[in-house]
Amino acid sequence: MKSTLAKRLEDIGTTTSAMRILPSFLVAGTQRSGSSSLYEYLVNHPAVGRSIIEEVHYFDWNYTKGMRWYRGHFPTSAKAAYLKVRSGVPAITGEATPYYIFHPLAPQRIAQDLPGVRLLVTLRDPVDRAYSHYSHEVAMGLEPLSFDEALAQEELRLEGEVEKIVKEPTYRGFNHQHFSYFSRGVYADQLEHLYSLFPRERVFVVTSDELSKDPASAYARALKFLGLPPHTLATFPRHSAGSYTPMEPTTRERLSARYAEPNERLYRLLRVDPFWPN
Repeated sequence: MKSTLAKRLEDIGTTTSAMRILPSFLVAGTQRSGSSSLYEYLVNHPAVGRSIIEEVHYFDWNYTKGMRWYRGHFPTSAKAAYLKVRSGVPAITGEATPYYIFHPLAPQRIAQDLPGVRLLVTLRDPVDRAYSHYSHEVAMGLEPLSFDEALAQEELRLEGEVEKIVKEPTYRGFNHQHFSYFSRGVYADQLEHLYSLFPRERVFVVTSDELSKDPASAYARALKFLGLPPHTLATFPRHSAGSYTPMEPTTRERLSARYAEPNERLYRLLRVDPFWPN
């Protein structure tokens, strides 16, 4: 639920949207894979302005509110001018909504409304991502099942969700968003969708391992991708990190086996050596 302050800022932003700049980049996914950390690193560059809230959810939940509402979430032209003076390069802005890459309509909407935008995608070992996602839902009080039960019920829970989202623009697929533990880790399908709409050179992919083990290098690559000059951060804190009990070894083994084929497709798609153990 939005805070009163966030809602007030949104109202002000909508009123002044004509004086605001549109985003040049989106951190479009994936959930529980370091997207918040990457976004925070980027908005700490002197040429980057942050959005009013990190996850705007325009291209998935709020699309019917229109571009005036969306534009109201970003810095004013005056703020962009100040950032340009401070940094010596034109200012840019962006937001991070990790549901975009998985939502069936969001990528097409982004391509239509922000044709020149650059997309950043964070990937995590899908086994660990699924369990982190599950643990997050449990912590929020939304998931009553055990992890094994939730995985077994996922196909049933998601049945018909994509069709409803496509048919009804205002429909929020609760199960599609919250209970898609395995499905969100089939990254090849989601990236293929992006590549069908955007040139590869406008899609940046980084793993959570890179962000945690060598964040300075990952940050430097992201800045180069966005056309920004190099910048050094004093620290690279993790954002939105969770803490939970370890996964059962037998569950990990079964889930790893299920992801073997999707992961192979991902490696072929990205033309890289394997990231994660099978």
